[in-house]
Amino acid sequence: MKSILALEDGTVFYGNSFGAEGEVIGEIVFNTGMTGYQEVLTDPSYCGQIVAMTYPLIGNYGVNFEDVESARPQVMGFIVRELCKSPSNWRSVETLNDYLKRHNIIGIEGIDTRALTRILRDKGTMNGIISTKPDFDIKERVDEIKAYRIKDPVKQVTIKEVMHYEGKGYRVALIDYGIKQNIVLSLLKRGCDVYVFPAFAKAEEILSVNPDGIMLSNGPGDPKECTEQINTIKELLGKKPIFGICLGHQLMALANNADTEKLKYGHRGCNHPVKDLEKDITYITSQNHGYTIVEQSIDKDRMVVSHRNMNDGTIEGIRYKDMPVFTVQFHPEASPGPADTAYLFDEFIRMMEKHNKEVKDAKT
Repeated sequence: MKSILALEDGTVFYGNSFGAEGEVIGEIVFNTGMTGYQEVLTDPSYCGQIVAMTYPLIGNYGVNFEDVESARPQVMGFIVRELCKSPSNWRSVETLNDYLKRHNIIGIEGIDTRALTRILRDKGTMNGIISTKPDFDIKERVDEIKAYRIKDPVKQVTIKEVMHYEGKGYRVALIDYGIKQNIVLSLLKRGCDVYVFPAFAKAEEILSVNPDGIMLSNGPGDPKECTEQINTIKELLGKKPIFGICLGHQLMALANNADTEKLKYGHRGCNHPVKDLEKDITYITSQNHGYTIVEQSIDKDRMVVSHRNMNDGTIEGIRYKDMPVFTVQFHPEASPGPADTAYLFDEFIRMMEKHNKEVKDAKT
């Protein structure tokens, strides 16, 4: 079936439909990863977005039940240059086409994704629509496409009740703003006893399990809209060691009176170079975000930039001088992507250990 991708600036691409049929409007973003399309599809940070993959062949290893970051696809739509219809992998249980069709996700293939990416890089991220309707008319839909906004994405993707993953090590309260499953697995791998809280949990509820540390997860949308979550973080400051990732990184900065702004086209992919300024080492990282912390807004007496993006110089990590808190913009759990920065989970473990020792020594 023929399909159309239309952008809010009037640009139209013609291709072929796969997955579900119909129409979907969303924010068009691109991901530069060569692999990991299943993890991309199920990443809650993509809520409200239509994702275009820059790598030309997608679907070649099919879909399995293990490589997922949440229970279902979270994207609004999917754009690829060429869809592999006959995947080959020993873990594959179905084709990408069947997987998206089963979850009612609309896809389009056969368009020039290189041209699409250049448009988004030149003009910035914009809204668009994928449609399989034969009578589609872009002139009649431009205003509707431009008016689209992602509404309450964190509320859409967060869990509804507390979940407990038992472990014998340090107890971690993990706040779910749109969590990737590999964050939980990375903690469990280190023996942690993990309580996952909904994004709207109150500070007293989070502290009621007496955690050794608190994690702020990744998630979708504009961090400034998460006013309730920012206020909760303010109440948690100084109570326990805190480690934040992606949206959690931005919310922590906002809770400390810094500012955030939207990037022109964001960072999405598993090949972004980031320098750890203390170690003086550049790592290749996995990223998925459209916002960044405004460097001029941070309190340099309390906050120090720990990591920096080597492509555009934006802030990729902050350490707080007056409390046991550090946050990063990229994904150290790296799924998909390289595991080079997984050492940050080990640093979080050491931070909890040090804090517990200091509390114990203070009591004696």
